[in-house]
Amino acid sequence: MPGMVAFGRRWGIASDDLVFPGSFELFVRVLWWIGTLALYTLHEGKFDCSGGRVLHSYLVVLLILLAFIILSLCAIVYVSAQGTITNPGPRRSIPVLVYVRAMLYVPELIWAILGTIWVSDDSQGCQPAEVGAVIAAVVASWILLLSTGVGVLFVFDPLGSTHPGPQSQELLGVRDLESSQGSQLLSTARSVAVRVWESRLRLLCCCLPRDESHRAAFSSIAQLVSGFFSDTDLVPSDIAAGLALLHQEQDKMEQCRDPDEALSHSPSSPIAEDLEAELEKATHCMQFAVAAYGWPMYVYSNPLTGACRLSRDCCKTQSAEYDIVGGDNMGCHFSSVLHSTGLQYRDFIYVSFHNQIYEIPFFVALDHKRAAVLVAIRGTLSLRDLLTDLSADCENLPVEGVSGACYAHKGMSQAASYICKKLLNDGILNQAFTIAPEYKLVITGHSLGGGTASLLAILLRSSFPTLQCYAFSPPGGLMSKALADFSKEFVVSVVLGKDLVPRLSYPNMEDLKRRILKMVSNCNKPKYRILLQGCWYELFGGEPDDFPTEMDNRRKEELNQPLLGEESLLIRSSSSYQGLASEESPVHGSHLPLYLPGRILHITEDGPARRSCFSQVSYRVEWSSETVFRSVLISPRMMADHMPDAVLLSLRSLTQDRPFNLCPSSLSNSHLNVI
Repeated sequence: MPGMVAFGRRWGIASDDLVFPGSFELFVRVLWWIGTLALYTLHEGKFDCSGGRVLHSYLVVLLILLAFIILSLCAIVYVSAQGTITNPGPRRSIPVLVYVRAMLYVPELIWAILGTIWVSDDSQGCQPAEVGAVIAAVVASWILLLSTGVGVLFVFDPLGSTHPGPQSQELLGVRDLESSQGSQLLSTARSVAVRVWESRLRLLCCCLPRDESHRAAFSSIAQLVSGFFSDTDLVPSDIAAGLALLHQEQDKMEQCRDPDEALSHSPSSPIAEDLEAELEKATHCMQFAVAAYGWPMYVYSNPLTGACRLSRDCCKTQSAEYDIVGGDNMGCHFSSVLHSTGLQYRDFIYVSFHNQIYEIPFFVALDHKRAAVLVAIRGTLSLRDLLTDLSADCENLPVEGVSGACYAHKGMSQAASYICKKLLNDGILNQAFTIAPEYKLVITGHSLGGGTASLLAILLRSSFPTLQCYAFSPPGGLMSKALADFSKEFVVSVVLGKDLVPRLSYPNMEDLKRRILKMVSNCNKPKYRILLQGCWYELFGGEPDDFPTEMDNRRKEELNQPLLGEESLLIRSSSSYQGLASEESPVHGSHLPLYLPGRILHITEDGPARRSCFSQVSYRVEWSSETVFRSVLISPRMMADHMPDAVLLSLRSLTQDRPFNLCPSSLSNSHLNVI
């Protein structure tokens, strides 16, 4: 529901978000009250030290103060647990209770100060147990007061004062975009939101230089993020509850769905062995994509021996052989690349670990095993890389011979252009093919590196018609449909499981937001129960809960109209909203649709969705379509499946244990084969 309004502003917390923090503080306060009461009872009539009278008064007032605080917390927890996310009526008294609780902080602060003074000045001659108990009470008071202050900072909404209440919204016509006052108000709110997000980005990236490229990136990202959240009035806990509901809903649908049809060969090749051949090549290239991450990934993948192996090579005086390496002052990155790939110094043509926004590390090497000049591009590993990822505006990328609109992800398009200029203008590829003229060009990368590699392959296609590209876990919002179709001839994308990144695009995120709004507005359980059951389901599994909804008795013809609860979560008319009748198709709105590159190899776990941590994992792989990745799947593995070591492990499992992973498809068609 919309954020709670108190003290004249909106906060980043709703009236039903006080159950868990209130319960925790209540537990602490009750233990504190019991301990104080025990101390007072044991020493009643025995406060005969020099400061005994002050101590007696301190304990009596503390007991009374704690009793009032406990009563106020009980009321807050009880009232906050009432109603549902979109039905705040039973919680209308929460602001008053919050005011009462805030007033109790004043005497508590005063008493904490008095306790501190007594401990420092008047505790001489008193028993150590008494002094220790008072010290514990004083320390607990200051810890709770400071924790409350930190909590207030966390839930403080810088835009709170710019969000008018529902009545003023109706008066000013915020929901009616034809109203000049409403449009002006929305324009002001958007500009303020952009400035706030820019300030947050500058604070997050305070260590980065403030040049023009960074300022432009901050502004572009701020506009994108603020625009995404501008049409809803949700707090973070609402989103968490919606994700928990959506995960269980998706699991229920997956259990009822028939297995998807699998393709035995890629759309551009009728050869039956195409899947197996591409899988072998992808496994080989993935080793180079992982190596491009340098020493952090090497140490992460080899926690027991990685640091020791690299320590022998790091910090040494660089010889002439290291002249090809740039941006690696310690030599640790290049040493890890050597260990990961098994190549020799002489096999590398160019290695760059230079890292700026839109300029990401890569290396060029001679892969004698596959007779290829291999370009490996690093994925996200720094704040600069993250800014490149988030620069998600569309940028024109004209390509000769491609009909249709040609545009791509701005950050990765500029990164690909940077590497393309280095490869061609600096003569790097010319040098490589002078050494090995019969070799072919292969480009690879993971995540950010995979997206950049795909766009780089498109840029170099006219100069190197036989090039191939293997993109691992590339972002879904990467290139236009025309470029995606063009890249099917030479790009293979590899996606593991429910990886979030290949499903990330602005239309998909709008669709996710719309689904969260529907789940949150339709469920008639209180938020704390949704979160508790969601956490239990994520940790221990079980059957998805069949949450009752407010739609149970609605007529079918009414389902394509906005529910009152859902409409209350929209600040203004949104392009992301559609009726339930169109729920199967994402909403593109004003943002251009972007797609995954090339042909798609989709690797999934074979077996039950839930397994123990020590059970053996088997995988299956099949050719897939970009339509499979048009919605975000909520899963505990949505980030774990994106990690490069997990992708490499699954590929090695498929290629090394092939006799155990060859199986017919569930459709039992003779022309379908799934590894």
